Amino acid sequence: MQRELSALIERDLGNKIVLLTGPRQSGKTWISRHFERSTEYLSYDNPDHREIIRSRSWNRRSELVVLDELHKIPGWTALLKGVYDTEGASPPLLVTGSARLGIHRRTGESLAGRFFHYRLHPFDVRELVGSMEPRVVLEKICTTGGFPEPFLANDPMFHRRWRRTHLDVILRQDLLDIAQVSDIRSIELLVDLMRQRVGSPVSWASIARDLHRDPKTVKRWADVLEDVYVVFPVRPWHRNVARSILKEPKYYFFDTAQVSDQGGARLENAVACSLIKALQHAEDTDGIPRSLHYLRTRDGHELDFCVVQDNSVTHVFEVKTSDTSLSPAFSWFRSRFPDARRIQLVAETDRIRTWPSGEELHPAADFLAAFSP
Repeated sequence: MQRELSALIERDLGNKIVLLTGPRQSGKTWISRHFERSTEYLSYDNPDHREIIRSRSWNRRSELVVLDELHKIPGWTALLKGVYDTEGASPPLLVTGSARLGIHRRTGESLAGRFFHYRLHPFDVRELVGSMEPRVVLEKICTTGGFPEPFLANDPMFHRRWRRTHLDVILRQDLLDIAQVSDIRSIELLVDLMRQRVGSPVSWASIARDLHRDPKTVKRWADVLEDVYVVFPVRPWHRNVARSILKEPKYYFFDTAQVSDQGGARLENAVACSLIKALQHAEDTDGIPRSLHYLRTRDGHELDFCVVQDNSVTHVFEVKTSDTSLSPAFSWFRSRFPDARRIQLVAETDRIRTWPSGEELHPAADFLAAFSP
């Protein structure tokens, strides 16, 4: 199955170094091995490949060189910078990894002007338009998650078995290699607690009490889980209402089927994954920063998500499983963000409805299949 990023990466190969990051087993290796080019694939996880990478002695007659998990090498950005400054992108270089660029920037060596970056996500409704009905895709994502292997297996039991090994590799290999975190058992407990709190603002003090740890330590662990693509935060938007917005982030899982609540929380997680994927895809292709937030005030007005571009809210969303009555929170935020599209997404409906005040109600799967910021 062709991934949507393949053609974009193909376009940029040879012009810049291409960095492709994303969760483990989201399809980075599959993409790198399915270009119609003679390819030399080198992984830092393979002991036989490490010296080739360090000595820069890969086959320069290849039409593509793929360097996987390169971020695990101390000073890897200096290595790439030296290669690009002396040889350019010939042969084309594709660098893949299962850690965020936030980690990479802390190495202190800039690759500015030398790379294009793409973030690969698991499947979502929009990527699979044309291959199956949007509602079927959304239901499967809520059942087995969007990672290609369990999604295509379409078996909840397979997903449960896959999930255990997938998370185990991340916690027991990536955290040790990248973040030097050793208290794996406590982080496993943190993941379990976060699975139960999807869609709710996180109180570090509360979680710290449950784990018998310091809140700063727990927050650092959450940052590490973000770095290795287990979770991603959605923070409150505060422009124009800064004094009334709560500060706690909400966290969502890249693997929607990780979420404990199999109802509304899983649906909200699936929507969050689709929205953040669409925003990052757009930013990676056109260079315009966009971000996903939520809206919540101290006196109880709340909407699940809002999209921000150029410091302006462009979309606000409320997510419902079956409730087609319009959320009353829209009326409060309408005057604050009059130019934003105000959209309620409902999973169990097949009708679009609109109101004279500008609000819209859409079948969730159909809207996500077509959404482009």
